[in-house]
Amino acid sequence: MPSNQHEMLVIINAGSSSIKFSLYRTGSSAPSRMSFGQFSGFGAVVAFGAKTDEGTVLTEQLLPELLHAQAIDILLKWIADTYPDYRLTSAGHRVVHGGNRYSAPIVIDDEVLAEIRRLIPLAPLHQPHHVSAIEALKKLYPELVQVACFDTAFHHTNPKVATTFAIPRALTEEGVRRYGFHGLSYEYIASVMASHMGPALAQGRVVIAHLGAGASMCALNNGRSVTSTMGFTALDGLMMNKRCGSIDPGVILYLIQEKKMTAEQISQFLYNDCGLRGVSGFSDDMKVLLASDDPRAKEAVDLFVYRLGRELGSLAAALGGLDALVFTAGIGEHAAEIRRKVCDAAAWLGVQIDQTRNADMHGSATDLCISSKDAKVSAWVIPTNEDLMIAQHTCRLLGAT
Repeated sequence: MPSNQHEMLVIINAGSSSIKFSLYRTGSSAPSRMSFGQFSGFGAVVAFGAKTDEGTVLTEQLLPELLHAQAIDILLKWIADTYPDYRLTSAGHRVVHGGNRYSAPIVIDDEVLAEIRRLIPLAPLHQPHHVSAIEALKKLYPELVQVACFDTAFHHTNPKVATTFAIPRALTEEGVRRYGFHGLSYEYIASVMASHMGPALAQGRVVIAHLGAGASMCALNNGRSVTSTMGFTALDGLMMNKRCGSIDPGVILYLIQEKKMTAEQISQFLYNDCGLRGVSGFSDDMKVLLASDDPRAKEAVDLFVYRLGRELGSLAAALGGLDALVFTAGIGEHAAEIRRKVCDAAAWLGVQIDQTRNADMHGSATDLCISSKDAKVSAWVIPTNEDLMIAQHTCRLLGAT
């Protein structure tokens, strides 16, 4: 590599309608984000935008309808043009499902790619697009080292009793079990809790609520995952923007037997037509619902909070108590009203928030605590950073730092 060139890596998070990316400088120091952006709107006109880490706009483009592979090609050319003094050395991918095999990040080879592809039925909204992005990079930039970081890996510390369904052993041995997701987010929060909360509290009984378009909660003891609300797939657990969360299996039988729905129709229904959108009938955006005076919006918000409260009680039971509650991700970090409602409902556990702190919380790096001084269980808002977690994993695995 020429002496005037620096090294960098790209983080890819490929979804059905978008490809999000971040660029990190690597080398002798810890990975440092230089810029981030996304391609959004696949299936129609695609918007391509990128900003520096400080927020300066680097590009804003509208592109004709693209395939994911074509977007990856455009991204690589943009990186080369924008950063001529840098050499792209690796790519880290967020991969939603790692199945039974992968409990840690791994360099992607043909065998790993085949296994990621095999797991597509377990994460149909995400896994196909991870595969597409990996294959596109492999074709366009074959010398680039690619690393898969799995959202399920953090939960491999769960005890067997927490991962087993009450089904015949043969199915369990095939891999039909609870996996848990959002692991990269939980792992990041676990890695920074001590610096915000103090080592003693961070090693205690903590529940993290990752509340975004996809939502889940995780119980941690000594910084390790004990159990979580998501299971075999990312449909389980909490009510989400468009996903139903936990549902009586008899409802699925009803849809098949009485409504004559096919597997494809049921999949579309469960992943895209339920949750906040299904209950409200008009929006899956929590900000819109909180601002609405439509009674259906109130019903959707109330159900979201109720389900959070029930799952919090369940996770506290699995932990044998609760020392701290952490909110993170889009809704968790920005919807003060949801935090207030959840904490008020959890007063029986000892959660008590400071209303002023909660209302004023905007991801401050100095004071992330929103609980009152005399609360038995403290409450926190800690911004997540899955991309940085992937960058750190990639650098460690490849010895880049």
